[in-house]
Amino acid sequence: MNNIKQDFTIKDLENISGIKAHTIRIWEKRYNLLEPKRTNTNIRFYSNKNLQKLLNIVLLNNNNFKISKIAKMSDEELIMQSKEMAFNSATNDEAINSFKLAMFQFDKILFNNSYHKLLHKKTFREIFKDVFIPFLNHIGLLWQTDTLMPAHEHFISNLIAQKIQINTEKLQYSITNSNKTYVLFLPENEIHELGLLYLNYELVLRGNHTIYLGQSLPLNNLDYFFKNEREICFVTSMTVMPFDDKIEDYFKQIDVILTGTNHKLIAIGRKVNSIKNKKFNSNIELHNSVEDLLKEL
Repeated sequence: MNNIKQDFTIKDLENISGIKAHTIRIWEKRYNLLEPKRTNTNIRFYSNKNLQKLLNIVLLNNNNFKISKIAKMSDEELIMQSKEMAFNSATNDEAINSFKLAMFQFDKILFNNSYHKLLHKKTFREIFKDVFIPFLNHIGLLWQTDTLMPAHEHFISNLIAQKIQINTEKLQYSITNSNKTYVLFLPENEIHELGLLYLNYELVLRGNHTIYLGQSLPLNNLDYFFKNEREICFVTSMTVMPFDDKIEDYFKQIDVILTGTNHKLIAIGRKVNSIKNKKFNSNIELHNSVEDLLKEL
């Protein structure tokens, strides 16, 4: 655990909590809610405990607890009240805040309780669309601003992946459309698979037969499927790979392989934007996101 981020700037706290730095300073000065340390150059920095406390404060404050009342709570009472609020809440914003807490505290129980509360009011598809996608987008912003450590992202991503896999497993015996097979894979060294996992769920939900191959797959590992006479639709997601200077060659290689076959490739993700205007000889479709593709399926 030594490589997990332990110190946060006030900008980090603003990015994570959604509370402006100015407001955080006021709460700190007026109510003594947080106790930052200072560098030799007098710059504030906050501990992981400060971050957790702030997220608890925000959760209660968003649920009509006045700051003056929160300030009078002991640390133990604050934790107890916020956990109770998180467990009893099933609205999107509060659930997202609960998932943030669970992520930074590595609290699987809090994550699962918050998720199951949502299930009382929403279907799994609604949870993914209304809660998980905004939450994952926020994680992406935290990653870009260097607020998030890989350990946090891996922890929460694995929990969400488990939920997708559980819900997909429930559908495996309802496959009705067997005329086409979808083969889902990620390019070599690409490991961001939540979008692809969820797309697999949506395809199975629609009665399709899928073969999920997962992360970091070299193209030559697909030779068996390329040579198959049965119609196959390959689906891949590109978040960070291939590198920008390699992506055009990657698609040229696929184009050559698929030309003259009845197979198709669907590629999604921000990486495909760089070749949006490229003309292909084979059947290749490009989409910005899973949501964009789902509108056409």
